[in-house]
Amino acid sequence: MISSPSPLARPKAGIPLAHRMTQLKASAVREILKVAERPDILSFAGGLPAPELFPLDAIAQAHAEVFTSEGAAALQYSTTEGFAPLREWICSHLAKGGVRATPDQVLITCGSQQGIELTAKVLLDPGDVVVVENPSYLAALQTFSGYEAAFAVADSDDDGMCVEGLERILIERRPKLIYIVPNFHNPKGTTLSLERRHALLRLAQRHHVPILEDDPYGELRFRGEALPSLASLDTEGVVIQLGTFSKTLAPGLRIGWVVGPREIIRSLTIAKQASDLHTATLAQRATFMLLNRFDYTGHLARLRVQYGERCLVMLDALKENMPPGTRWTQPDGGMFVWVELPQGMNSEELFPKALDKKVAFVPGTSFFAAQPRREFMRLNYSNRAPEFIREGIRRLGAVIATQ
Repeated sequence: MISSPSPLARPKAGIPLAHRMTQLKASAVREILKVAERPDILSFAGGLPAPELFPLDAIAQAHAEVFTSEGAAALQYSTTEGFAPLREWICSHLAKGGVRATPDQVLITCGSQQGIELTAKVLLDPGDVVVVENPSYLAALQTFSGYEAAFAVADSDDDGMCVEGLERILIERRPKLIYIVPNFHNPKGTTLSLERRHALLRLAQRHHVPILEDDPYGELRFRGEALPSLASLDTEGVVIQLGTFSKTLAPGLRIGWVVGPREIIRSLTIAKQASDLHTATLAQRATFMLLNRFDYTGHLARLRVQYGERCLVMLDALKENMPPGTRWTQPDGGMFVWVELPQGMNSEELFPKALDKKVAFVPGTSFFAAQPRREFMRLNYSNRAPEFIREGIRRLGAVIATQ
């Protein structure tokens, strides 16, 4: 006689978690978005591209064409490395910026975030040191913490990571990795200067420390001259570069890539096999179809115009509405402005008061790997139309002025 299944037993004392989970905290940004993305809130909290600028019709048509011409293959398992024609397209595209790579140096990932995770998995043992800017991209800090890494922090200013003290860090802490977002930094919106790019590469090459160059925003420059990527300047194979279509096409496609030395890409591929086998076959093929049927260059130009306008509107609104003692960065691209509040003000304490006025931001505290500072906040301008930016900054300025 077969007995009916019993309900899943509930353990008397919770299921014990791995030690690494003690280092892993929930994303402050994701937690904030649970309340900040309500329809009645003017939110500058998410790192979100503008959905009205997604090429919806072209994406839909690309998927339809894939189903018509190669539907069975698009729904089948695929190679871990990724769809070969898409990797070839990426190589050709990167070559325009001076990055010389072959398809066997490219791994397609589930967004560039997976590239961070795979790099950490391959390179880091518990206790290994990662050099990061202070502040730095929150989800990267989460990932490295999840692999029980330690942080060595380098200060940053309006020209990006300060490399003057980096050699001391490299000698004293002997890090396994340097992580950097050189273009339109998250959260600051700043760009690493050309002089510092060369200096950083020289130091990394001299001390044999790999650089993880995270470049999700590089194609969103709307002001000034483009600077060469670290990968394009690298002559000794120390740079691993991450890219993504999340900020230029649509994040829901979840298509990113890693470009690097063949031996590193091979190790990342093995790690990815154990993680998810491969990135979604349908999304890869549809993205390749889209890129070959669609004016990607023209689309990027439209994004730059729109985001440039929105950034300028935000900067003007900050100038008009923020009280004395408030400072902010002046991005040349990307999605973010980093605001320093007047002396003595705490962005975490300010957040619920701003929510009461139906406006939201991300307090800057969680972006710091060491010595958290509470007088900063991150604002996202790409996800709001100009009229909403003006109104939201007006509300935010009024809240700050009353503190």
